[in-house]
Amino acid sequence: MSGLLGLTPRTALHRLAQAAADAGLVAFAYWLAFQMRFDGDPSRRYDRLFNDTVWLVVCITLLVFVVARFYTKWWRFTSLRDIQTILGACALAGLIVMAVFTFWQPDRVPSVPRGVLLAHLLFSMVLVPGARFLVRSIIERPPRSEIVSRGKEVLVVGAGEAGNIMIKEMKRNRALGYTPVGLVDDDLRKQGMRVMGVRVRGTRADLPRLLRELEIDEVIIAMPSASGSVRQEIVTACREAKVTCKTLPSLPELIAGDVTVRRLREVRVEDVLGRAPIEVDLAKVARYLNGKIVMVTGAGGSIGSELCRQVAALGVRRLVMVDHSENNLFEIDLELRERGWTGLTPVVADCKDPVTMGRAFDEYRPQIVFHAAAYKHVPMMELNPLQAVANNALGTELMADLCEEHGVERFCLISTDKAVEPKTVMGATKALAERIIESRNASSTTRFAAVRFGNVLGSSGSVLPIFRRQIAAGGPVTVTHAEMTRFFMTIPEAVQLVIEATGIADGGDIFVLDMGEPVRIMDLAHRMIEISGHEPGKDIRVEVVGIRPGEKLHEELFNVDEKVHSTRYGKVMRATRAPLDPGRLEDGLDQLRHRVASRDGDSVDALLWGALGMGREFRADLESTTHTANDREG
Repeated sequence: MSGLLGLTPRTALHRLAQAAADAGLVAFAYWLAFQMRFDGDPSRRYDRLFNDTVWLVVCITLLVFVVARFYTKWWRFTSLRDIQTILGACALAGLIVMAVFTFWQPDRVPSVPRGVLLAHLLFSMVLVPGARFLVRSIIERPPRSEIVSRGKEVLVVGAGEAGNIMIKEMKRNRALGYTPVGLVDDDLRKQGMRVMGVRVRGTRADLPRLLRELEIDEVIIAMPSASGSVRQEIVTACREAKVTCKTLPSLPELIAGDVTVRRLREVRVEDVLGRAPIEVDLAKVARYLNGKIVMVTGAGGSIGSELCRQVAALGVRRLVMVDHSENNLFEIDLELRERGWTGLTPVVADCKDPVTMGRAFDEYRPQIVFHAAAYKHVPMMELNPLQAVANNALGTELMADLCEEHGVERFCLISTDKAVEPKTVMGATKALAERIIESRNASSTTRFAAVRFGNVLGSSGSVLPIFRRQIAAGGPVTVTHAEMTRFFMTIPEAVQLVIEATGIADGGDIFVLDMGEPVRIMDLAHRMIEISGHEPGKDIRVEVVGIRPGEKLHEELFNVDEKVHSTRYGKVMRATRAPLDPGRLEDGLDQLRHRVASRDGDSVDALLWGALGMGREFRADLESTTHTANDREG
């Protein structure tokens, strides 16, 4: 045999040792109860009573402990939740012992006094959990060599649950190289209080003073739900004091991981944009994913990979990850497997290939599909309109067809604000993809939806990576127009709302995410330069280079002919409009399919706008818009 009850010999021995220790503690508690009841001098007959009954008390108590699964855990990892379980089990065991001795007593000896039984219960509730915490405190006490080395002296902003976890981990593991010397919190009730022995030294308003008075090496923002303006204030104070500032990720970023010191990172521009934090109870709104087979196309991209992270954490049975980029797919698959997720199936495939995708649907039978695969670089798609049509529009149509054919429950297209009154090929192809989804109305057994949102911070091809490269090179940072604005949202926020919106789709829905207030690109450039430790205009120059073809000064989230309706989720809105004539839509798609099949790119953009029923006027005014904006800049 490999060990007791199928356990390894080492594990079996460890569990027997725990049970033996508990047996000794329970017997000792019973002995103490007799000593207290009789003032340390019980008579001989009560000594005999103890000897005749202690075995029964120990057996009953250990049996309760085994049922409560005490011996599947290590004492060194005992938590407050475990203590609640231990106290409950001790109380239950004590009540059972009382009931047994009420109806039974050994021959020729007196009954066990109720005072002894009550005292035994209280002593057990102290000794059993106390022994566990004693072991934990001894094991977690840092070696003397580590106590001498203090590491970086840090000030933690936020004395809530996240701050508490940070302090506890820093004190438990000195090898992390952090020594907390104080906390900052705006709650006046916490002022002067201590968290794990670390005092709350003031509010955010006191931060500049504390940075001057204390020899702080680093400030840590331990407030996952803090707004961008609050983070900006803290970062500004640290920059002026020339103190490094790090932060825990925001709540959406923490959805797939716990709060730990290892999650600390440098403050990014998305942390300080001033957006109100979005809080979504994903466990509640994403119940439709529980136990389902989910497919994500474009799984290796910025949006697709975050979809995979969050979907994998929501209890799906299988996650089918599709991407035509082998390297990107490998990275997200490896990341999720390292986190311990199972049921992952990576599929290297092109979403516009009917044969390969048909086989994938036949083999894996997805029930929910998130279609994030798309070509999205605007200038590149202007030069390659045929590929944009094939991938963004016809690829979406193919995916929709396969979903209907295989009885998929829900399908969600990831769309963009560039599909609103489109002026570029990329925007027009996404607008056509939305029209395809709208045409799959409630008559289909599959619930189709498209979710439209603006720029996501940090996605591939977005302005942030470009600005970072320019700052790292010493500038200049290039902005196309001084007054240009864009809507921004972090990738985890956008994905949470996509999952939320998909759950309320009825069929053919277009959902639009509340992106907050638009951000001036010039302000964004200045903030990124400041966060990098430089001064805009002095250390790094910001240069206005002029609007590119097809670029708008201000993006919109709704078409002029759309009506906006609220949903039960405040950050998700539904856009409705008159559908395109089905015959005209299908005729336009047929012409585009013919051009793609024949590799004939001549006038494909004209056919694209024709399929949308917009005509060439949407392209004709492009040059005048661009020239006017450039003339104003000049």
